[in-house]
Amino acid sequence: MATTPYPGNATPLAQPAQDAAPIIRSIGLSDLHQALRLGWEDFKAVPSHAIILCVIYPVLGLVLARTVLGYSVLPLLFPLAAGFALLGPFAALGLYELSRRRERAEKASAWDAVEVLRSPSFGAMLGLGTLLLALFVVWVATAQAIYVAAFGYEAAAEIPDFARRVLTTPQGWWLIVVGCGVGFLFAVVALCVSVVSFPLMLDRHAGLGDAMVTSLRVVARNPVPMAAWGLIVAVLLVAGSLPFFLGLTVVIPLLGHATWHLYREAIAPDPNPRPIPLRPARERRSAVDFPANLFPWGRKDRT
Repeated sequence: MATTPYPGNATPLAQPAQDAAPIIRSIGLSDLHQALRLGWEDFKAVPSHAIILCVIYPVLGLVLARTVLGYSVLPLLFPLAAGFALLGPFAALGLYELSRRRERAEKASAWDAVEVLRSPSFGAMLGLGTLLLALFVVWVATAQAIYVAAFGYEAAAEIPDFARRVLTTPQGWWLIVVGCGVGFLFAVVALCVSVVSFPLMLDRHAGLGDAMVTSLRVVARNPVPMAAWGLIVAVLLVAGSLPFFLGLTVVIPLLGHATWHLYREAIAPDPNPRPIPLRPARERRSAVDFPANLFPWGRKDRT
């Protein structure tokens, strides 16, 4: 059977423009300042909501510190605290949603932040979050192995003893250099694959692979600003962790909102934004049907 040629340079089932790869912009240090400024404005606009979303971090930090001290595994305290930087991009999903809504002049509340769970790309977000969690686990195991290589399996008795080992012995100096160097590599990997991945998935409903590739392209296009951004994140997280992790109630929301605005600076706007597909309305069922209504094969359509 003969086929009808496509006119001009058209191709069969040509992809729409909205499926094209995102356009990467060149950014500078001033754009990082702008992202932080706008992130601070978002935090001031909805401070209570941001703190409610992020209060779990200092709480977990205090519990973590108590657990570490109680079980005499002090060497893991710093690696676990540093691991917040690896998991932060995923944990800030609700903050991206708040910034997106404020950008569109929509209401922004704690309940609206939860709407990120309804995103068509939430499965991809969860996949990347799982990847970052795996990276965090590998980092903690690696940090433990480095400590064992330096000091063996003998645990430090208390904080002064641990500080003396690390700060006044050649093994401790080796531990600091190697540990920070390896931790830097883990942080670079996390930054490269996630710096704009989650906002891109939220904004354009991108898949996991496309989001990670786009994030890598942003880093490759802007190596110096991205390195500076990684340094800013590290410094702010350390500053927020010092007073018993309480500063993270401000640092985490600030970085979360700023990351959304950094994404806006680094990625050109989508000329053909995709509408969020409507979900079918849930059929209201009587409570007397529980638990039978949990099993679809037991349901009967009623007319």
